[in-house]
Amino acid sequence: MSSSSKSKTVNGFKWGVIDNFANSGVTFLVGLVLARLLSAEEFGVLGIITIFINLSITIIDGGLATALIRKKNVNELEYNTVFYSNLCISIFLMLLLLVSSDFIASFFEQPILSSTLSVMSLVLLINAFSLLPKTILIRNLDFKSQAIFSLVSSLLSGIIGITMAYCGFGVWSLVGQQLSRQTFLMCGYWIAGKWRPRWMFSRTCFIDLFGFGSKLLVANLINSIFKDSFLTVIGKIYSPRDLGFYNRAEQFNTILSSNFGQIVRKVSLPSLSQIQDDEVRLRATYRKLMRYIAILSFAAVFTLAAVAEPLIIVLIGEKWLPSVKLLQIMSLYAAIYPLNMLNLNVLNLRRRSDYLLKLEIIKKILFIPVIAVGFFFKLEVMLWAAVIYYYIEFFINGWYSKRLIGYGIFDQVKDLSGVYIISMFVAILVYTMTALSLSNWLILISQLFVSVLLLVIIYKITKQPEVEEIEEYCKTKILKK
Repeated sequence: MSSSSKSKTVNGFKWGVIDNFANSGVTFLVGLVLARLLSAEEFGVLGIITIFINLSITIIDGGLATALIRKKNVNELEYNTVFYSNLCISIFLMLLLLVSSDFIASFFEQPILSSTLSVMSLVLLINAFSLLPKTILIRNLDFKSQAIFSLVSSLLSGIIGITMAYCGFGVWSLVGQQLSRQTFLMCGYWIAGKWRPRWMFSRTCFIDLFGFGSKLLVANLINSIFKDSFLTVIGKIYSPRDLGFYNRAEQFNTILSSNFGQIVRKVSLPSLSQIQDDEVRLRATYRKLMRYIAILSFAAVFTLAAVAEPLIIVLIGEKWLPSVKLLQIMSLYAAIYPLNMLNLNVLNLRRRSDYLLKLEIIKKILFIPVIAVGFFFKLEVMLWAAVIYYYIEFFINGWYSKRLIGYGIFDQVKDLSGVYIISMFVAILVYTMTALSLSNWLILISQLFVSVLLLVIIYKITKQPEVEEIEEYCKTKILKK
């Protein structure tokens, strides 16, 4: 890995971390306040709305943005073609949600869904205006601008959401928070991106980009449908209240695992694209990234699972205790989520959208039993089935990495198993401290301190080279400051 490439990757990762944690970190803190002001049922209603919004956003992207990111050279005609394509699709889907809102409300037996979903559909239009400027920032590896605007947007929308909740707006406070955040982000991207649309459109450009993007769209669409079917089962077969508990556990889970995954997805593709023609260098860089991610992800996610009970009681109260067990089960698959994102980016890097599509079809056939479990067993059992599925998915994704860059699942397991065992061992020891006869505050602080201490000691003894590099990088930055 050359010094220039390494510097860009490290800098991108650094600002990617800031961006994602500004995006969800502040939102997480705002969510803690909202959790004390609102009920599980109200969060469950937002969860149902999110099912349809996320599915629509997946269609709007259409894989075109990813096609632009991975191209070495992009011209103005291609930018405008993607912009207007996304805009037209978003308007169509927004109108479709408006027409379908009454039926959706009737299906879930939640009348409030009719009006809230109609208003929330505006997010699709806002997202269409945001997507192209954001794509340009990603192509330029300008994660700093994204981080700044994410922080500002999360803070301002959080203030709006909390104020509305305090004034008694209920679920509308969550809608207001989401809409305002996306609006602030859109304004930020347009300011930072310095790109303005022109009256240009090329059918040839669209066909070329869609040739790659179409397979990616179908793959993402299949993934989104199956993911949302998971939430649909919880919201319909169980109740919006159960969905509220699930979403609260997922919010704690997202602050770490999903953030790491999104950072990996955003930073690794443009960084690896720059060295994609050098097989040896690409494989070495990829292996380094895999171990860096595992060290951070395993430690953070398993520690979160260990401290889940006192953490939830302290932050949002005992009324959310049913979320504890859900969060602990989630951690088992959340830890490998960033690694799955990295493996999938190899397919984007090699422009094998055909593999992506084939892979998604195979994996979602395997996911059907997970959904089926939800119809006959309680929510915890369905989550355990999901754990089994995600580890199978990791092995399948790793098999394709072997074919494309020569770094397959057995090499990955060999490199990561030691880190996994260390993180799990420390988490189990820390979890036993929950039984201490102390206040939840003291238990939580003690657990976090012991977790960090044990991890540092063990990694010092085992001399993990990536840990030493992270430590050296931090020291250099501190001394430089």
